[in-house]
Amino acid sequence: MNRDRFSGAGRLPRYLFSATKFLIFFALIAFVVTCSFLLFLDSMRLDPDILRENALLTFLNILLLSALFTVIDGIRRRLTVERPVRRIRAATQRIIQGDFSVRIEPLHGPERADAFDAIIEDFNQMARELSGVETLRTDFIANVSHELKTPLAVIQNYGSLLQDPALPKEQRVEYAKAVTDASRRLADLIANILKLNKLENQQIFPQAETYDLGEQLRECLLGFEDAWEAKELAVEADIPDGVAVRTDRELLTLVWNNLFSNAVKFTDAGGSIHVSLRHTGTQAEVCVTDTGCGMSPETGRHIFEKFYQGDSSHATQGNGLGLALVRRVVDIVGGEIAVKSTLGKGSTFSVVLRSETNETP
Repeated sequence: MNRDRFSGAGRLPRYLFSATKFLIFFALIAFVVTCSFLLFLDSMRLDPDILRENALLTFLNILLLSALFTVIDGIRRRLTVERPVRRIRAATQRIIQGDFSVRIEPLHGPERADAFDAIIEDFNQMARELSGVETLRTDFIANVSHELKTPLAVIQNYGSLLQDPALPKEQRVEYAKAVTDASRRLADLIANILKLNKLENQQIFPQAETYDLGEQLRECLLGFEDAWEAKELAVEADIPDGVAVRTDRELLTLVWNNLFSNAVKFTDAGGSIHVSLRHTGTQAEVCVTDTGCGMSPETGRHIFEKFYQGDSSHATQGNGLGLALVRRVVDIVGGEIAVKSTLGKGSTFSVVLRSETNETP
């Protein structure tokens, strides 16, 4: 059903239809009462005995007609008020019981839509949104459960192996490292879930400050120096000084760390990564390009969703929350993020922010 008929162009026909119903009902009542009084006034010219009889007859006619109209109005209310109310209440009870697939059929067509049709349309919209939220909640719980089970299983298995007193030192160190890595992965997952929950519930408010974006990018990039050297990656940076932004420094650090981490993680040994910063007018654009595995157009459409991982084999470690955090932070600070990627050739993530001036603060 199109909601436009409840406002704008659809408002006039609805009001005209309601007014017509009331006018018909008013005219009918007025006609009957008028006829009764005319009959009574006409009888006043007769002798007293006939006058009394006509007065009694007029009174009885009014009582009879009043009772008849009461019955008619009761039937009207049952059909036009009570019946749709019962349908709405029945659907509400199903919503309360967890059935978010319930929908209510409209009572009238677009030209005759009334207030109940507007309520029904609002109810159906609410049910659709609740259904989507419930699906997200169910998927979220399932994904969290899966991501928690994997490191916990590693910790339990290697913890049991470490209890063997005859275990060689080399294997003991290897198993202990596996336990440490799984614990770190579990801690990162929990931390990301808490951060994302706070961001989505608007419990984190940006603390704006003016600073040099280029300096921040270089600091974050150098934090991954050991990782890219271990994979012998060629890293190029085109990051000029003097590009100032006024935003939350800590939140944007989360963005750059996630983008750089993904670039290193998904680029094979011997590949390259390029980070650039451009200032155009009142905007600063940061691009992170890698020669990694890239992604298909279908993956690109879902890459910013929670727990979505383009690598369905889970060959690379991750929990699918990093880019969801990045997207939420960029939205909060009023920026834009986009991705261009070719499967097997690499990806480019671009973040656009509002800049202050060309001068370093």
